[in-house]
Amino acid sequence: MRVKKGDTVVVIAGKDKGKKGQILQVFPKEQRVIVEGVNMVKKHQKATQKIQQGGIVTQEAPVHVSNVMYFEKKANQGVRVGFKMLNSGEKVRVSKKTGEVLD
Repeated sequence: MRVKKGDTVVVIAGKDKGKKGQILQVFPKEQRVIVEGVNMVKKHQKATQKIQQGGIVTQEAPVHVSNVMYFEKKANQGVRVGFKMLNSGEKVRVSKKTGEVLD
């Protein structure tokens, strides 16, 4: 996957198109990510005895990874991400727009 937990991304498709947020969780097998403040859904939750009270809770739902794009602060827009091998044999993520290493 070209994005990982903690990256700032911008949504490029769907009802939240244009919103920015940080990735909170990544699900590589399902090709989905949870982005902070994006794709909010209401969940009816039953009260538990000790921890929570019942009610309707608003929380983030997963978004497909193809609908988000890495947000680069220098370019101030979403950029495509590529991979590059360094001389030391290390594989790093690279911005296709500026050519800078992202990791």
